Amino acid sequence: MTAGFFSEIRKRVSFETLFILVFIITLILRFAVLDLKLFHHDEAIHAWFSYELVTKGVYSYDPMYHGPFLYYITAGMFYLFGQSDLVARLMPALFGALLVPLVYVIYRLGYLDKTQALIAALFIALSPDLVYFSRFLRHDVFQLFFTLLILVALLCYLNKGQLRYALLAGLAVGGGMTLKEDMPIFLIIVATFALYLLIRRHVHLPKTWKRDLILGLVVAVGIMALFYSSFGIHPEVLETGWIKAYTHWVAMHGQCRICGPWFFYILLFLLYEVPVFVMAIFGIIQFADRHNPFPGLTGRIKGLFGEKTERPLIFEIPDTFERTAAERRLVPWNKKELFFLFCIYWMLASLAAYAYIGEKVPWLIIHQLLPMIFVAVYLMTPRKTWVALAACIFLIIMTWHVAFVPADVNEPIVQVQNSEDMRDVMKIIDNSSIVVIASKDYWPLPWYYRGDAWNKMRFYGQIVDTSTIYQINPDMVITHDQESYPDLPGYDKKTYKLSYWFSIYDNEDRIPEYYFKRDGKLGSLNIDVFTRNTTYSG
Repeated sequence: MTAGFFSEIRKRVSFETLFILVFIITLILRFAVLDLKLFHHDEAIHAWFSYELVTKGVYSYDPMYHGPFLYYITAGMFYLFGQSDLVARLMPALFGALLVPLVYVIYRLGYLDKTQALIAALFIALSPDLVYFSRFLRHDVFQLFFTLLILVALLCYLNKGQLRYALLAGLAVGGGMTLKEDMPIFLIIVATFALYLLIRRHVHLPKTWKRDLILGLVVAVGIMALFYSSFGIHPEVLETGWIKAYTHWVAMHGQCRICGPWFFYILLFLLYEVPVFVMAIFGIIQFADRHNPFPGLTGRIKGLFGEKTERPLIFEIPDTFERTAAERRLVPWNKKELFFLFCIYWMLASLAAYAYIGEKVPWLIIHQLLPMIFVAVYLMTPRKTWVALAACIFLIIMTWHVAFVPADVNEPIVQVQNSEDMRDVMKIIDNSSIVVIASKDYWPLPWYYRGDAWNKMRFYGQIVDTSTIYQINPDMVITHDQESYPDLPGYDKKTYKLSYWFSIYDNEDRIPEYYFKRDGKLGSLNIDVFTRNTTYSG
């Protein structure tokens, strides 16, 4: 029945129309109510640096805050449209949405069929991680766009052998390298797979490949030089920047600043992308079966799944296991099969690399998710679209929960998110003439009270003597709740969450229950807010 339903849709609606519909869904999910949630801690810092760039022309590369591309493009948006949360998130949303048209280009080049392209685009459109981090001012979604653009440019070059595609690849490499220090992971993956293709003579380069390679590298290096030198203002960065980047992130890896187990991202996949994860595993099994030179191996795998059991299996073994070794050898190593071989290699190498890297943060999952989506649609036929439909229902539910619920959600995807409680705090600030900040934890306030709005702040960064408070006579005092005053006569005291995170320690005894309810106690960093008591007569 389901197959017939989709067959009827295909008869009535063209593939291009369906793809445009998926792209429209992608745009809606990324641009709708972009300022629904307060800035994340890192977003506020990135927006602040961009604000400083557009208002003062001040920027110099610091590897702790990654590459310059985000700051320049966000500063450009601020210059054109003014500074706000919504404007700051416009470019991440756009770059995140543009992944879908790039999938269409891969289809047009013949590396995906219509069903594979449509389902891959739909998974990208609905993915909780890709939606969430496309509505988020971080470097990663920009980097992911350039990653896929590199792949598309190289595929175009292999198909047509034209210089313009080598230059496009150079532009994409340059753009990606001006974002984050983990971009070389993908470049190494591409380079090693290209070497494999050349050794096995699966590809043949045009006669002009040396010229095209050199010119592509010139474009890449030129873009990197422009951005990292701040368009010539800091030429010294070209000499010292790469050394600082290497030493800083090697040190972070050794310090284990934000640690996690090697399977950290597997847990996130099982929380947010479980259908794609499971389908990718089956995609690898199907691929191995179609190209397995050892026919006895798949037979043993089949036995592990319980061939002789009388009870039905939860997951049906693909019928490709029934083919003989001779039939299996008939599967040609054409460009589609090589593309999926690359995607499997890309996926597994990315999983291994990020499992090894000591810094475990949720936004790095998208660099592993993109190749996983392509692997998941391997051998996706029109008859199997019901599987994709069921997967999409799960993705939609999770996307709504993490991206469109205007509340503090108990999810590891948020890492350290500024709490919605801060909206109430900022309403109090707005109605105050003088505010004392006696805490080392105060972001995102510098972003939300940038420029002249900061004039009402008296910033100390730590607890001060009460005599100082009464000498200033503020309307409001902000302290860290762990370094605070028991009370301030003449002021009312209330505690608010400044930022929050998913706490494994509060949920480790109820993981199955948490998985379905997504509730429980949040870990949080809190502030005490003292406001003037107008009825106090002491």
